[in-house]
Amino acid sequence: MTDSTDLPVVVIGAGPIGLAAAANLATYGVDAIVLESGERPGAAVAQWGHVQLFSPWSELVDPRARRILEDAGWVAPDADTVPTGADWVAGYLEPLAAVLGNVSCSHRVTAVTKSGRDLLVDDDRDATPFVVHVTTPDGPQRMLARAVVDASGTWHGTNPLGSDGVPAAGEVEHADRISYRVPDLADPGTRARYAGRHVVVAGTGASAKTAIVALRALAETESTTITWLMRRGDVQPAFGGEDADELAGRGALGTSARRAVEDGSVTTVTGFHAVAVAASGGRLRVESADGRSVDAVDEIIALTGFRPDLGLLGEVRTDVDPVLGAPRDLAPHIDPRFHSCGSVQPHGVDLLSHPERDLFVVGMKSYGRATSFLALTGFEQVRSVAAHLAGDHEAAAKVDLVLPETGVCGGAGDFGAAADSGCCAAPEPQSLGLTIGVGRPAESS
Repeated sequence: MTDSTDLPVVVIGAGPIGLAAAANLATYGVDAIVLESGERPGAAVAQWGHVQLFSPWSELVDPRARRILEDAGWVAPDADTVPTGADWVAGYLEPLAAVLGNVSCSHRVTAVTKSGRDLLVDDDRDATPFVVHVTTPDGPQRMLARAVVDASGTWHGTNPLGSDGVPAAGEVEHADRISYRVPDLADPGTRARYAGRHVVVAGTGASAKTAIVALRALAETESTTITWLMRRGDVQPAFGGEDADELAGRGALGTSARRAVEDGSVTTVTGFHAVAVAASGGRLRVESADGRSVDAVDEIIALTGFRPDLGLLGEVRTDVDPVLGAPRDLAPHIDPRFHSCGSVQPHGVDLLSHPERDLFVVGMKSYGRATSFLALTGFEQVRSVAAHLAGDHEAAAKVDLVLPETGVCGGAGDFGAAADSGCCAAPEPQSLGLTIGVGRPAESS
């Protein structure tokens, strides 16, 4: 049997957190391979390259990655400026991948297993290498690994329009008129798709607000009609902390969305739980569980969040929360039903571990369906994981992180919750260290 201690660590995903993991492992001298399903590092980030992040550059560069880059002659962008996704890829992720030199693109991981052992086999399991099954340009491959760090993110796991957690009736049939991404209205084809149309936006997170603000600008020159569907019973929580938010961009987005509603540019429909999309006179009708409908719809933009794909880990032993899909020990600290107005403690190996030794899910994927994540959190996660894999257990156990405060609040636990329910009654700013919004992918891996 292969001695797993001589094998590399396999990192799945060359996004911000996957590359940070590789940089931290390199700092310790631990051999690692990064497998990226896309054609370039940061491929998922590049797909929302037109979207501006909330955080400035000072919070978007992993400290150990910075040192590696600066040793290679890299000059950091201005710390106080706020980049777009495209800026993040070109100014940081691609240079970091090039310096690390261990990133293999167009390598899609399809499964992680234990060599010669399915889930039922206990014998010598901890000492047995992982097998990472990969689809490559040269065909399928099996890669042996001493440890696996899954930083594959949630970008490809968009939630459906249907409020039951599965596609609404007719959602698949009308997929050509439904988008699950923030539209890039600077693109002529995309702009033409929405100009002069009745567009329905579903969701209350940052992606939904970004789309609302962009469509409002389009409506100033085109006769675009905008309807904003919300499952909540009140629009107020969607605006977030505004001036109380320490991330100025996030606060300003909420204010811009509020203005779009208050000036009549956007019609809001609250307490709307979509169950069906039906053709109606050459257009669409969106139907709610309570019998209401929004009619004469041309396009739907469903920005209802993301979920993790745990399928590739189906043959290794994981312990995930049944609601969030996050590691069970981490879930209570990030559950938006209970912690939407609290703070999330710094966390590392202890809360990220699974029964399968040296298997770690990090980054946005570690949060499962929870709606709040910042790159800073992921950087601290992978610092702890890398220290553990290098044998520096004291450093792995010591986690520390200072995060921006926010006035954002409002968990998902109450069906149709109104603005004056729970923690959201108080107008004072609350501490919610990791909130980035349901649909905003801006700082995920």
